[in-house]
Amino acid sequence: MGSKSVVDLMEASSGAHFSGFHMDTLKQRIKEIDTSTTSATENMHKQPFVIGVAGGAASGKTTVCDMIIQQLHDQRVVLVNQDSFYHDLTEEELTQVYDYNFDHPDAFDTKQLLRIMEKLKHGQAVDIPNYDFKSYKNNVFPARRVNPSDVILLEGILIFHDPRVRELMNMKIFVDTDADVRLARRIRRDTVEKGRDIGAVLDQYSKFVKAAFDDFILPTKKYADIIIPRGGDNHVAIDLIVQHIRTKLGQHDLCKIYPNLYVIQSTFQIRGMHTLIRDSQTTKHDFVFYSDRLIRLVVEHGLGHLPFTEKQVITPTGSVYTGVDFCKRLCGVSIIRSGESMENALRACCKGIKIGKILIHREGDNGQQLIYEKLPMDISERHVLLLDPILGTGNSAVQAISLLLKKGVPESNIIFLNLISAPQGVHMVCKCFPRIKIVTSEIEMGLNKDFRVIPGMGEFGDRYFGTDDDDPQVAAAAPSQQFHQG
Repeated sequence: MGSKSVVDLMEASSGAHFSGFHMDTLKQRIKEIDTSTTSATENMHKQPFVIGVAGGAASGKTTVCDMIIQQLHDQRVVLVNQDSFYHDLTEEELTQVYDYNFDHPDAFDTKQLLRIMEKLKHGQAVDIPNYDFKSYKNNVFPARRVNPSDVILLEGILIFHDPRVRELMNMKIFVDTDADVRLARRIRRDTVEKGRDIGAVLDQYSKFVKAAFDDFILPTKKYADIIIPRGGDNHVAIDLIVQHIRTKLGQHDLCKIYPNLYVIQSTFQIRGMHTLIRDSQTTKHDFVFYSDRLIRLVVEHGLGHLPFTEKQVITPTGSVYTGVDFCKRLCGVSIIRSGESMENALRACCKGIKIGKILIHREGDNGQQLIYEKLPMDISERHVLLLDPILGTGNSAVQAISLLLKKGVPESNIIFLNLISAPQGVHMVCKCFPRIKIVTSEIEMGLNKDFRVIPGMGEFGDRYFGTDDDDPQVAAAAPSQQFHQG
């Protein structure tokens, strides 16, 4: 049966229609994102979690860093101090060293800091200068060798000042300590550790340090994700920060890049089910059974991202229970045909839910595609769960989402549910639509030269519905190979 006959049959049975939505307006955008996505994917590796710690001089930044390092004892953690990147003072500056402002942004070699951080983020060992505060040179002592790590703590008074440095950070902490406490600590530190005269320390504080804090350091407080009052004395705040870091370290790297990507927490049960459905020798019955179990988990997780309202009910004991009421303006949309495998799980979770359908139909080899759709008339007023078990290149997903947007669905109202997702598809969808949510059970290694997901699980629709492209008779009866997935 040719593709035209299939479409005629679908139209006759459902009253659906072709939208004539050729996606010409997206073609250039997809090409641009595809290029950057390929480059990003080729360079993917285990990205470290970078934490910036800023605050005034002697506010307790190093103490906070040390406490975080102690609690993350089972992780590879490295501390990079902004103080290591002071410029060497010239002979002229050395003659007037007490008039030199060490608290000004220009006192630091930010370009060298960026070069070193870039290498660390790409898994390369680096040599960090060991600045001598008596000679004001960074070549007196041997450089400190730093190896790639799971966590990088980037600490300094002006570490939030340069936007290029801020962009490297996954978390930004500002240590907020009373000015009198900071002054007392600075006097003790500079006289004991740096061998300075107390008079010179006070003179420098009044001339440079206080003004620099007001002009350069305090304004960067607005960039902080977390503000810690009292510094190292605030054990509760540091415990919460460490807990958050541990959670982030357990996430896939893509979740650190895209906050709208959610990978359900893996367990041995989930890994076991993935092992079964990925096994090429698994029977159709077992493939369907374990796929359904995994799909149900993904659907339940996706439903958890819907808005809710608080609701109180009376229990059989006469007590008041404060809970939540489910979102009622909801519908599903499956991308034919693999997406239809997820419909039963959605219906099992949401009784009576409306489900629409979208078909991505390849038209020749020029990449142009038509979209067949049958969607609820009021879809623009609903939250939409978009269903497709495999996110590959992301092209079909981009086109399906674009159609939903054309129908008036707000981008933030779309939740895209997958069993497995290739990094290339995640990049494509998240860059095109940063406000949608993607929920998946596992992130794959990538795509092979034929744009098939690896390690993957084969042609999901064929395995789930029991069709086989190698059988000409079956292939003629169910021409799924003409419908692009991904």
